[in-house]
Amino acid sequence: MPARFLTYAFLGPEGTFTEAALMQVPDAGEATRIPASNVNAALELVRAEAADAAMVPIENSVEGGVTATLDAIAVGQELRIVREVLVPISFVLVARPGVQPGEVRKVSTHGHAWAQCRVWMDRNIPNAEYVPGSSTAAAALGLLEEDCHYDAAICAPLVAREHPGLPVLAGNIGDNPGAVTRFILVSKPGRLPERTGADKTTVVVPLPQDRPGALMEILDQFASRGVNLSRIESRPTGQYLGHYFFSIDADGHVRDARVADALAGLHRISPGTRFLGSYPRADRLESAVEAHTSDQAFAAAKAWVGAILRP
Repeated sequence: MPARFLTYAFLGPEGTFTEAALMQVPDAGEATRIPASNVNAALELVRAEAADAAMVPIENSVEGGVTATLDAIAVGQELRIVREVLVPISFVLVARPGVQPGEVRKVSTHGHAWAQCRVWMDRNIPNAEYVPGSSTAAAALGLLEEDCHYDAAICAPLVAREHPGLPVLAGNIGDNPGAVTRFILVSKPGRLPERTGADKTTVVVPLPQDRPGALMEILDQFASRGVNLSRIESRPTGQYLGHYFFSIDADGHVRDARVADALAGLHRISPGTRFLGSYPRADRLESAVEAHTSDQAFAAAKAWVGAILRP
């Protein structure tokens, strides 16, 4: 059973898609919830023990990985992913009171939201200037401030429903009706979630050396053991040009023999590999495991070698 916590941080303010993801956690409604201004701040609340866990976005079906999360969780005091949540994404365009659609000149929202509404904006408000916001909800609530320097914002329908002072100019403005964002619940290292058979393991693997075949050597640790990768992204470490780490999601749990063996292989070639957690998949899809990569096959092979070594 996934861990239960008393205090949760999340990418705020209230009304973000991240809060909607957090509310899918069974005990979150009764727990203390702390909105954070950005992903780093949410994770630092956990590291400082001001929160037991934090919900942050990690991947979008349209834009891919959320770089702020990928980078923040790859460095600093180690954290663990204990749960993932999928949230369908839809957007509305809200404005300052009295602003008409033809008067919109500047629109604020989070970068991922802007990317998912770019086609609609080009067709309907082609001359609008994009103003980056820390979150969709923060951009919308900024419209209620007297010194707001933009005319409209893209946000979740929930924000508009909870704040009548934000008139909706247009609904369902997303370019991809089936868009989904994946969120992760992160805590300090502790007891791993139990293996369910429908699990995911996330690791960060520094590229040990920039040379031909270096990435292939990393990927082979998974392929040779029958471990499927559902996501792999490269991110610069910031140390110097050409120095990268890879953020990887693999099907399976570290308690699966094939996954444990793959991680051991990764550590041999890249000792800086960081384990970020094994946790249940939100979609509950079980991993397809070939007979020769099953736990039984690994156990039989180990027993066979042991028999050879016995005097």
